Amino acid sequence: MKIAILSRNPKLYSTKRFVEAGEKLGHQVDVIDTMHCYMDVTSSRPSVRYKGKALPRYDAVIPRIGASVTFYGTSVVRQFEMMGTYSINESVAISRSRDKLRSLQLLSRKGIGMPRTGFANHPDRIDDLIKNVGGAPVVIKLLEGTQGIGVVLADTAKTAEAIIEAFMGLNASILVQEYIEEAGGADIRCLVVGGKVIAAMKRQGAPGEFRSNLHRGGSASLVRLSPAERKTAVDAAKTMGLNMCGVDILRSKNGPMVMEVNSSPGLEGIETATGKDIAGMIIEFIANTATPNKTKTKGKG
Repeated sequence: MKIAILSRNPKLYSTKRFVEAGEKLGHQVDVIDTMHCYMDVTSSRPSVRYKGKALPRYDAVIPRIGASVTFYGTSVVRQFEMMGTYSINESVAISRSRDKLRSLQLLSRKGIGMPRTGFANHPDRIDDLIKNVGGAPVVIKLLEGTQGIGVVLADTAKTAEAIIEAFMGLNASILVQEYIEEAGGADIRCLVVGGKVIAAMKRQGAPGEFRSNLHRGGSASLVRLSPAERKTAVDAAKTMGLNMCGVDILRSKNGPMVMEVNSSPGLEGIETATGKDIAGMIIEFIANTATPNKTKTKGKG
C-alpha cells in the first residue's frame, strides 16, 4: 500500500514509528507537511499539490494534525477523502473531537460518564456557575487550550471567581468542571483502534501537580482496565466517529469519567509503558480496512 502521513515534523517519535512500522510491513510510507499542501478543489479532478507537483494517489492517509492547524489540516484530509483516499480518522470526526464543548455535549447526549461541566463566556453570576458544578474546588479550562495549557485548579470559590474574571477580561470562552479529588492527579489513557482498546496506561502527575500530562513531568505505567472503563472508552470513540483515538478517563467514585478524546494520540508514552508495537497494530488495521471511496462520516452532531 501507499500510505501518506500528514505531519509537520518527520522527526517526531509518533511519525517516525509509523514510517518504521509501515516500511517493516512492506508498505510505501511518505511524510507530507500538511501546511505546505495546496489544493485544486475542482469537482471533476480534485487533487492535492505539494512542492510544485500533484501528489500521487495514496491508498490511505494518517492525519497527525496539531491543534493549532486543525482548520487547514482537516481541509487537506477532506480533499484526500474527495479523491477517494481512505483516512483512518475522517475530517468531520477530527473537527468534532477538537471542539471541547461540542465533544462534551455529544458525550453527554449519549449518556457517557464525565465530570459535571459548565460552559460560559460572560456569566452574570459567576458564583452560580461555580455552585452549579458542585462548588470549589473546580478545574477551569480555556476552551482553546491543549496539552494542559490554560487549565487551572481553583481551591476556593473566591480563587475560582478571580480566575474566571481574568479569563473574561481576555474575552475567552471557558469550561468549569468539578474536580475529581479521588483520581489523585492520575488519569488513564486508553488507545482505541477500530472499536477496540488495544492498549492502556495510567498517567500520574508529578508531586503537587494535578495535571497528568507526561511532558509536564508525569509518569506512565501499565494498567488493567475494568469492563466499565473499557466500554466507556469504546463508546466515547464511537460517539466521536474516530477509528483511532486516545480516550482520557478519570477513575471517580461514580465510575469512569471521560475527560477528553484525542484524535492524534502520541505513541511514545503508551508504547514505552506497554511494550507493544502500537504503530504496527495501527498500520495492520489500515491494511485490513482501507477501501477506496469508503470514508464516510460516522457519528452524529
